[in-house]
Amino acid sequence: MMKRVGFGLLFGLCMSMSAWAVLDIEITGAGEHQTPVSVVRFAGEERLVGQTLSSVIASDLTRTGLFKLIDPAGKSPHEPAEVKYAEWSGVEALVIGSVRLLDGGRAEVKFRLLDVVRHTELIGLAVTAKNEQVRAIGHRISDLVYEKLTGSAGVFSTRIAYVNREGVNYRLVVADSDGFGEQTLLALNEPIMSPAWSPDGKQLAYVSFESGHAVVYAQSLTTQKRVVLAEFPGSNSAPAWSPDGKQIAIVLTNDGNSQLYLVRPDGSDLHRITFNESIDTEPTFSPDGKWLLFTSDRGGKPQIYRVPVGGGYAERLTFEGSSNFSPRFSPDGKSFVYSQFTGGVFFIAVQDFESRQVQILTPGGWEKKPSFAPNGKLILFATESQGRGILATVSSDGRVKQKMVAQRGDIREPVWGPFLKQ
Repeated sequence: MMKRVGFGLLFGLCMSMSAWAVLDIEITGAGEHQTPVSVVRFAGEERLVGQTLSSVIASDLTRTGLFKLIDPAGKSPHEPAEVKYAEWSGVEALVIGSVRLLDGGRAEVKFRLLDVVRHTELIGLAVTAKNEQVRAIGHRISDLVYEKLTGSAGVFSTRIAYVNREGVNYRLVVADSDGFGEQTLLALNEPIMSPAWSPDGKQLAYVSFESGHAVVYAQSLTTQKRVVLAEFPGSNSAPAWSPDGKQIAIVLTNDGNSQLYLVRPDGSDLHRITFNESIDTEPTFSPDGKWLLFTSDRGGKPQIYRVPVGGGYAERLTFEGSSNFSPRFSPDGKSFVYSQFTGGVFFIAVQDFESRQVQILTPGGWEKKPSFAPNGKLILFATESQGRGILATVSSDGRVKQKMVAQRGDIREPVWGPFLKQ
């Protein structure tokens, strides 16, 4: 039976953004097993504003490397009763649907996911939404298809943040995970660094040099209101939210070298976590909120350490490579990703906490600032191509890689946002 829901219940926070892509995506590699899927053009989808639903869904599934998209070859069923399963040899899953325009600038989208092998319906859903929300509807359908076919949550409806630089002009940008829907949160002619998502996806903390030195801010994506988190003498940098959103780790030099501190989201209750003569920086919280990973040169060269959130003994975790930077916990807390420098180049690496085994995921280059997608299946990072800063992703097993090139400017400081509450 088809489930009927309102779009607002599915998608939560929506923002006014550009509909067009600002990133050109190139995909290489594939999963060990690709599921053959066919996405049929939805009946009436050409009447919606923007890109067609079926193309959004097909693009989303293709980018994962886990699905082999099969051309419908002129076949156009829109209801299960219209599907002649014998015509779909070689296809395991079929996506069909329709669009009906309603009064008040709204539309009803019906979609079904069919198991071609077993001749059964896996998902049936009807969504009512504004006409211009076509891409968001498509991403949500892709999420449902991905979860049903893989058993893992999809991340197509999530967002990414990054800094785009053109000369002396810097923009803090939020976009859909595929580069569409760009929103400029802040534009300056001074550097912007280290964006960090709040756990509910409604705020970004970041570092701005607009006042002449590094200051940490937190800013709402909906109201644009922002607060100063740290504006102490010296440098204020590297914000990272706790999983419950009640604390933010920052790095300050007001007591000497760069050290780790915790502060409330309103800038109150500042207290210090690390105490040593070296440089501690780039903190990040564990998913359970009990630990901080960070980068420190206390052993001579930058390496990754772990310390309890309340402070105490800092354990060194990385020993391979010349130096290691920018750690991030995996969503399940079982591993962490980081940038490893060795042999004159940077690689993206993952290390398992229990086995301490290290896996290099990328071929090497200018590869920095990695962060996991919230389902743990992809890793976003910054790299370079033909002298320009670009974004890239790699699957957690290293098999599937994407390059995401901005149509203008250099891209730096990427970070993947959380799941949005539905």
